[in-house]
Amino acid sequence: MATPIMNKNVAVLGASNDHTKYAYKAMHMLKAKGFCPIPVNPKEETVIGLKAYASLCDISEPIDTITIYVRPELSTKLKDDIFAVNPRRIIMNPDTDNPELEKESEALGIEVLRACTLVLLNEGLF
Repeated sequence: MATPIMNKNVAVLGASNDHTKYAYKAMHMLKAKGFCPIPVNPKEETVIGLKAYASLCDISEPIDTITIYVRPELSTKLKDDIFAVNPRRIIMNPDTDNPELEKESEALGIEVLRACTLVLLNEGLF
């Protein structure tokens, strides 16, 4: 059973305008399912017409979920930013598993899922 969401803000870490990337597909699907996707990528100005943020810490709204689409080495470098925004949960999509980040997140009370955002959304489990 899915945990109730506190808000619909979902930061997409590694959001992209590349139509072949899963992060791009996640942005579209999150929006279509009624969530508020917030693209985070210092190399993008906008993603699917939404303002992109260079850093999680640049986002002023509370973040319910961070869905990760960056390699583990980068998410490790960004862990202070991740913890600073204090999300309710983090989704580590395929190939983004980061055991160190997972352990530290759970110690702080942040739920961590090793799952595919697209599958969760399609199955109504997001």
